[in-house]
Amino acid sequence: MAGTSSPEAVKKLLENMQGDLRALSLECRKKFPPVKEAAESGIIKVKTIAARSTDVLAALKESSSEVVQPFLMGCGTKEPKITQLCLAAIQRLMSHEVVSEVAAGNVINMLWQLMENSLEELKLLQTVLVLLTTNTVVHDEALSKAIVLCFRLHFTKDNITNNTAAATVRQVVTVVFERVVAEDERYKDIVEQPIGIQGNSNRRSVSTLKPCAKDAYMLFQDLCQLVNADAPYWLVGMTEMTRTFGLELLESVLNDFPQVFLQHQEFSFLLKERVCPLVIKLFSPNIKFRQGSSTSSSPAPVEKPYFPICMRLLRVVSVLIKQFYSLLVTECEIFLSLLVKFLDADKPQWLRAVAVESIHRLCVQPQLLRSFCQSYDMKQHSTKVFRDIVNALGSFIQSLFLVPNTGNVSATTNQTGGSVPGGTASAQTNPGMLGMGGGVTVLPAFEYRGTWIPILSVSTQGSAKATYLEMLDKVEPPSIPEGYAMSVAFHSLLDLVRGITNMIEEELGQVETDSQVTTADTQSSLTQSSDLQDFNSASDQTDKETVSRAVWEEMVNACWCGLLAALSLLLDASTDEAATENILKAELTMAALCGKLGLVTSRDAFITAICKGSLPPHYALTVLNTTTAVLSGKSYSIQGQNVQMISPSSESHQQVVAVGQPLALQPQGTVMLTSKNIQCMRTLLSLAHCHGAVLGTSWQLVLATLQHLVWILGLKPGIGGALKPGRAVEGPSTVLTTAVMTDLPVISNILSRLFESSQYLDDVSLHHLINALCSLSLEAMDMAYGNNKEPSLFAVAKLLETGLVNMHRIEILWRPLTGHLLEVCQHPNSRMREWGAEALTSLIKAGLTFNHDPSLSQNQRLQLLLLNPLKELSNINHPDIRLKQLECVLQILQSQGDSLGPGWPLVLGVMGAIRSDQGESLIRTAFQCLQLVVTDFLPTMPCTCLQIVVDVAGSFGLHNQELNISLTSIGLLWNISDYFFQRGEIIEKELNKEEAVQQKQAEEKGISLNRPFHPAPPFDCLWLCLYAKLGELCVDPRPAVRKSAGQTLFSTVGAHGTLLQHATWHTVIWKVLFHLLDQVRESSTTADKEKIESGGGNILIHHSRDTAEKQWAETWVLTLAGVARIFNTRRYLLQSLGDFSQAWDVLLDHIQSAALSKNNEVSLAALKSFQEILQIVSPVRESEKPDTPPAINMPVLIGTVTATGLGRSFMRTDSIGERIGRYNITEPPVITDEIEDLNLWWAAWNSWFRIGSESTKPPVACDKMTFIPSQPFLTALIQIFPALYQHIKTGFSMDDLQKLGVILHGAVSVPISSDASPFILPSYTEAVLTSLQEAVLTALDVLQKAICVGSESMQIMYPAIFDQLLTFVEFSCKPPQYGQLETKHIANAKYNQIQLFAPAEWVALNYVPFAERSLEVVVDLYQKTACHKAVVNERVLQNIIKTLRMPLSLKYACPSESTWKLAVSSLLKVLSIGLPVARQHASSGKFDNMWPELANTFENFLFTKSSPPDNLSIQEFQRNESIDVEVVQLISTEILPYANFIPKEFVGQIMTMLNKGSIHSQSSSFTEAEIDIRMREEFSKMCFETLLQFSFSNKVTSPQEGYISRMALSVLLKRSQDVLYRYIEDERLSGKCPLPRQQVTEIIFVLKAVSTLIDSLKKTQPENVDANTWAQVIALYPTLVECITGSSSEVCSALKEALVPFKDFMHPPPSKIQNGES
Repeated sequence: MAGTSSPEAVKKLLENMQGDLRALSLECRKKFPPVKEAAESGIIKVKTIAARSTDVLAALKESSSEVVQPFLMGCGTKEPKITQLCLAAIQRLMSHEVVSEVAAGNVINMLWQLMENSLEELKLLQTVLVLLTTNTVVHDEALSKAIVLCFRLHFTKDNITNNTAAATVRQVVTVVFERVVAEDERYKDIVEQPIGIQGNSNRRSVSTLKPCAKDAYMLFQDLCQLVNADAPYWLVGMTEMTRTFGLELLESVLNDFPQVFLQHQEFSFLLKERVCPLVIKLFSPNIKFRQGSSTSSSPAPVEKPYFPICMRLLRVVSVLIKQFYSLLVTECEIFLSLLVKFLDADKPQWLRAVAVESIHRLCVQPQLLRSFCQSYDMKQHSTKVFRDIVNALGSFIQSLFLVPNTGNVSATTNQTGGSVPGGTASAQTNPGMLGMGGGVTVLPAFEYRGTWIPILSVSTQGSAKATYLEMLDKVEPPSIPEGYAMSVAFHSLLDLVRGITNMIEEELGQVETDSQVTTADTQSSLTQSSDLQDFNSASDQTDKETVSRAVWEEMVNACWCGLLAALSLLLDASTDEAATENILKAELTMAALCGKLGLVTSRDAFITAICKGSLPPHYALTVLNTTTAVLSGKSYSIQGQNVQMISPSSESHQQVVAVGQPLALQPQGTVMLTSKNIQCMRTLLSLAHCHGAVLGTSWQLVLATLQHLVWILGLKPGIGGALKPGRAVEGPSTVLTTAVMTDLPVISNILSRLFESSQYLDDVSLHHLINALCSLSLEAMDMAYGNNKEPSLFAVAKLLETGLVNMHRIEILWRPLTGHLLEVCQHPNSRMREWGAEALTSLIKAGLTFNHDPSLSQNQRLQLLLLNPLKELSNINHPDIRLKQLECVLQILQSQGDSLGPGWPLVLGVMGAIRSDQGESLIRTAFQCLQLVVTDFLPTMPCTCLQIVVDVAGSFGLHNQELNISLTSIGLLWNISDYFFQRGEIIEKELNKEEAVQQKQAEEKGISLNRPFHPAPPFDCLWLCLYAKLGELCVDPRPAVRKSAGQTLFSTVGAHGTLLQHATWHTVIWKVLFHLLDQVRESSTTADKEKIESGGGNILIHHSRDTAEKQWAETWVLTLAGVARIFNTRRYLLQSLGDFSQAWDVLLDHIQSAALSKNNEVSLAALKSFQEILQIVSPVRESEKPDTPPAINMPVLIGTVTATGLGRSFMRTDSIGERIGRYNITEPPVITDEIEDLNLWWAAWNSWFRIGSESTKPPVACDKMTFIPSQPFLTALIQIFPALYQHIKTGFSMDDLQKLGVILHGAVSVPISSDASPFILPSYTEAVLTSLQEAVLTALDVLQKAICVGSESMQIMYPAIFDQLLTFVEFSCKPPQYGQLETKHIANAKYNQIQLFAPAEWVALNYVPFAERSLEVVVDLYQKTACHKAVVNERVLQNIIKTLRMPLSLKYACPSESTWKLAVSSLLKVLSIGLPVARQHASSGKFDNMWPELANTFENFLFTKSSPPDNLSIQEFQRNESIDVEVVQLISTEILPYANFIPKEFVGQIMTMLNKGSIHSQSSSFTEAEIDIRMREEFSKMCFETLLQFSFSNKVTSPQEGYISRMALSVLLKRSQDVLYRYIEDERLSGKCPLPRQQVTEIIFVLKAVSTLIDSLKKTQPENVDANTWAQVIALYPTLVECITGSSSEVCSALKEALVPFKDFMHPPPSKIQNGES
């Protein structure tokens, strides 16, 4: 007011008033004189007041009626201009508060008149407003009149006026109530006696109220009347009123001035008596209405709900509930029930929308909800309002999905679904799909069973901003966008949960902090207790707390079912990440809250919901299903609608982010995880992480679900139990999208953190967690029984993780933890128990290394506790578990090996307890432990344990699982022996000391000391144990082990044998070495001949090792060689033992049986050993010695399959072990040149002979498996002879030579297998001897040389040697038979190398080079010894000729061309030496049988039956012809001249032969096939010449011979004549055509023969030629002349040559001579 009462303002007011009055008088001067007068008197009045009064304003107010009068009169003129001027002036007065009550009354009356005349309506309203707002002078009747005036203006025709009037009414109503508030403020300190109000019907009983309150009361009461369509009591003059406006006014009053109603009983009474019934009455159409039940033609339109009223009613109800709940408990119950009803599906859409908005307003007020709960739900026989609200929201949401949208669907779809143009049908399918495209932005929405509902953002969190409740200007029901109601309901639920949980948790926190101050132990009992009683008894908490706790529990119990049903459905339907997040958050906070309040059922239900959300739809998980069964047993009905727990529907259109295997007993298909599942999983993780302490038994649910998810996602446990993304082992692999791939590490991280945080749980919660994990694990174990599917290792991995983080309090959980893990370790499923063992051993190792508070060294008990499970593991037979146990032992050895102390036998026992059948990795690990012991701990253990180490190492050698281990353990034995060697003295001392003690004890007990190899000293015994172990290994079933053990045994005996006492050697030889040889021989001879396909895994076995027999052969070789070498190197030592000769015989016996074994390799090696003990093999030359002994443990690396290439020289110095043996020997090897004792040599010769005769004896029966000795063997055998012979030649007799001959012949006859032939045989064209053949000839050579220089008695052996050699010569044409064996000749043996395993075919050697070399030797020897008595007497020459006859008669048919050529030249050489000797001894008759033999030989050679090969060249042919000619020359020079000394028959045979030679050559019986056979012209000539020479020159010895010659000639000439005739005839017929080639050749040959014949005849003595012969020759002449016409030039030239000699017959005709003789 200060602004209007300052002097300046007052002065201005006065001036303005006077100005107004002047203006008024001016205006009214003409028309309205009374007004003018009144105005003028008013001016005077004002001036007077201004002049007289000190307080001008008060004075003005006093006389305000008079001051205002002129203006009122002015208004009465109804002139617009004047009226406006007057109203402005009146307003100015009112604003300065200079109007009294009376004046105000007058003003209102004047305004009423203007209103009735519809003048200046807006100005009127303005004036009323100013009048009522500036002060409180207007009240009671005047006030009511002013209000009515505004109401009336509100209902004019003019829109602007209407709206302005409505606003004014609102403002005026507010002013009225504001006055009440101000009045109460003024009187608040005065305490007045409350006067009881009777609940009578006298509505005017307001006498107790103060004036302003009374006005307000009257006004409010009349508003109720008006809305109810009754007449007002106070607002007299109302003509019309709308309900909508009335309701709006009621609502604003109730909303703005709740304190008025709450402080004044009268007002409260109005609320109860008037407002509530009114609201309930107005609601009735809405309650009764059922959408779709009445048709549009129904005659009762009144009953249809009317949107504007209904909406305003709901606003009123909202205010009533919010502000006056405490007053109107019963009424609110009705309102709330109505609200719930309005959500029914059969109500109109808009009604449901505004109802849900109203409910949302309630949901954001947790304290209010709490009051509902206390007032209704907690009272007996009362409606469970709070529960109903929540359930109603739930069924509402459900109905939206289940009932198709009624009402203006298509309209809304198209409005809101923007991107979905095709109406509802498409709206149901498309929106979910849009997400797949990626590019399209999808509306967040819910989608359930084909119903698609978008999520609209309706309000911010925690505020209920309504849309339709604010549509006060709409008359028609608005069209509700699709999804709006759902969105509001959704937000209501979220706000409800948020509000309740926040409220309760705050109060809980408050209580807890309070109680912590009073009692320290409350906290623990709170978290532990799951029951209200426990909680109560836990401490004497205040009643208040108990009460509030009861309220909290009731609230949760009332709402959780409905919430859960709704949230589960929404979770399932949600397609929007944010919405899902909100739903999950709500479920999580509820679960946590239930947990904190100890409400187990509800806690588990919410957790189950989250769990179900995490898993794929319809996923079979028993834990969850049982929980649901409990819940659905309690399905509850909401107003007749049954609300079920909704299981996730399968067709929600979520983006699938992972596909995996379900964790189930029966293999099912794959299951898919959507991004939503992953979201739920993260919620679950966060629940467990943040609220682990309140989960209690629900850990089971949470962990079971996590286990399944981890399984589906393919997370596999890694080190320490953390889960890492891994691949699924079986079935279709897990498929993960990139979206989830990035999440996986995060998830596995959270999972790990979840269990890490278990260290902050109290002991009880920790036990809950461990129990849950154990029972999960038991389930997983059950599931994994009886199948080998990948089990779920989640529980085991997490037990490990939990154990590891709680190591500081490990004692409290060690027993249950390890007890369970030991059970897991016994599980039949390998993956399962593998992880059990992994967990157990990790825990043990961690426990041992953890820095415990009293450290383990001080806390023996704990140490034992930790180690105990390791011992327990030995009772489990599964190899994989034992493997883990051993790995653990290994690691403990590595970290704590030094502090084991007397535990060594135990540790060694664990290693030694491993049996062969326990699998290779197990053995390998146990072996690693042993290696560690041998390498690092031998010096620290007592010497008495050394034998255990030897035994354990030996037992590993015998394990047949893993070859390398056996080999390495042999290496370890070598290392151990080395250790014995280096520390020999110390060990010996300690053992002797120990021995003395034991001896003493044994004597005391009166028993003998029982120790292996007893009499030997203890240190020697240790060695003998070692040797015995190695000996056992030498007969192991596996070849490589035998090889390595053998090498090691002989090396150790060689290298360290010097440490042994002399007497111990006896044991070594007989008990170790010969015992070993016996066993090896036994095993080798009985070994299996079956082929071994492969050596385990992918090792291919060389064919030389592909049967057990062949593999044993290698062992036999090695053993024999080793023993032989020891005999050689330690000979002096052994010879002094006394039974050396027996040992020598045993050794020879072994060598013999080995040599005669049916195995090439063994037999060959036996011979090498034979050579070695005979000291034929020279020691290794210096250059070959290795500089240093090779690495000690090398034998391990020697491959299993080292095939000795056939025919390779078999030096025995190539194996590492042996070289070690050779060079570690302390004394240099003594190699004596000879064994002095001759008996030893003869024993050796006998062995040699037995070996030779046995091995070369042909087999009796022949089949594929017949054993035939190999070439290298035979070679070696024969090579031994010359050296052996040097030692026994003095006593070598003819008998021995016979024996030798048998062996040599046998050896050479042995065929070879076609497999080996390419290695041994030279190619067929090369003339090379095999080494065996060389050896045989060498042996004979040695003998021959010895005979040469030997005594006379020895020289009688010459013929025997010739016989032997000639037998070999025969081989060239007639290879020797080897028993019945079929041999193929090398040329047709198929040796394709691919068929390595085909049964061998036997190939006879190419004996030609050998036979030829033998022949050369024969010739040489014969040249030397032709005249030797024995040679002459034994008819050696005849034998030679007889032998040569065979190749000569075969000639071209010989296997090799060189053979007959060599035979011819040898024959010529031998004859040149032998014939003179034969002539010399002619009389003795020793050569009589030789001549026929020789004649036959010539005959067979010169007229061979074999034809030359087709490909023979002319040059070759001529060369061969020249050989024939040489033979004829020999006859003519060496034989025919000495015919007198030669038997007649022989000479006759020779003549016949020459004759045949000349005819045969010209045989003209050509067939076309023989066309290419060349004519032996030279040979024919030579035969002719020789024949003619001897036929005609000498006096014919017998007429028969001459006759033979003549007859031969005439036949020859006759034949020539025929050929010529035929030629002439054909030539004539053929005309120009040339004759066939063969005919031409024939004629040419004949012509040449003719010329040759004439030449020969001429050379002969004329008297020897028969006249007849000449006549025949001349008779040819005419025929020859006729041939001249021939066309062939070749024929012509031949003809010329034939005709020329006839010139000698050209004599002049002779004169007649008497006697008719010419």
